[in-house]
Amino acid sequence: MEQIYDLVILGSGPAGLGASIYAQRAELKTLVIEKEMVSGGQVLTTYEVDNYAGLPGINGFDLGMKFREHADRLGAEFAEDSIIGIQQAGEDGEGLLRAAEAGDGGPVLWKLNGENGTYLARTVIIATGARHRKLDVPGEERLMGMGVSYCATCDGAFFKKKTAAVVGGGDVAIEDAIFLARICEKVYLIHRRNELRGAKSLQKKLMEMENVEILWDTVADSINGENKVESLSLTNKKTGEKRELPVDGVFIAVGISPNTEGLEDLVAMDGGHYILAGEDGKTSRPGIFAAGDVRTKNLRQIVTAVADGANCVTSAERYLNGQQ
Repeated sequence: MEQIYDLVILGSGPAGLGASIYAQRAELKTLVIEKEMVSGGQVLTTYEVDNYAGLPGINGFDLGMKFREHADRLGAEFAEDSIIGIQQAGEDGEGLLRAAEAGDGGPVLWKLNGENGTYLARTVIIATGARHRKLDVPGEERLMGMGVSYCATCDGAFFKKKTAAVVGGGDVAIEDAIFLARICEKVYLIHRRNELRGAKSLQKKLMEMENVEILWDTVADSINGENKVESLSLTNKKTGEKRELPVDGVFIAVGISPNTEGLEDLVAMDGGHYILAGEDGKTSRPGIFAAGDVRTKNLRQIVTAVADGANCVTSAERYLNGQQ
């Protein structure tokens, strides 16, 4: 019989690694499946993290390594693979396989089909994270972490008394511009339309910020600089006028997309394809939990991702103990 895990965690970002630490301490037989060769998730691309309690000023790569080292020290098991499907074991015609066959009378098992193997688990935590939508302009990838950021609350403090630009027009872009206006000397909000899409209450607050200037009908053509961001090349869509705007940082807020492809038939999601789950991580499918950026939540930060991982393990323990 294939090895049966109490818990399989999909993803090795802060949520997945946080869950693995709590799972090891709970003495659950656990496997973490990660797509990349290096654990850490999006945090690895953050130049400096200054808001994670107890570790001020640590760079993202080092923080990711600390998470992994902690999991390793507790004996967490890892596998590198891409999961292409999750189903109840037996749904492929093998006959319904239950944990009772392993002698403990447990719940129905989950079968995870990967590119490199198949895994059986009593519970699953989906911690596959989300990816920021990008502008896909020259300089964006090269200067990521060197003035290009996708999180104002994470990186805004590094631009104190400097000039920053926010690209976008929704709630997040407006919130970022307001947040940065309290720190930066000057903030430009660059929007491709002639009106913002964000909440009217946010727009009112933004308009009251004296150091914010909105550049309407404008798109970014490129992000420029050698070892750090120095300017933005812009085009006004209505007039065709081109200009170069000197800035120290560019915050891109054109949305994020959760990594939930292929899971649509497994658990319920909202209109943005985020998994519907509360603080306890419970999804619409008993035995399946969601943690971190992949689930519906208001604040997506490293600290909340780690907390999600801990909550999910607690919920998984209760489920395994028959407490649902």
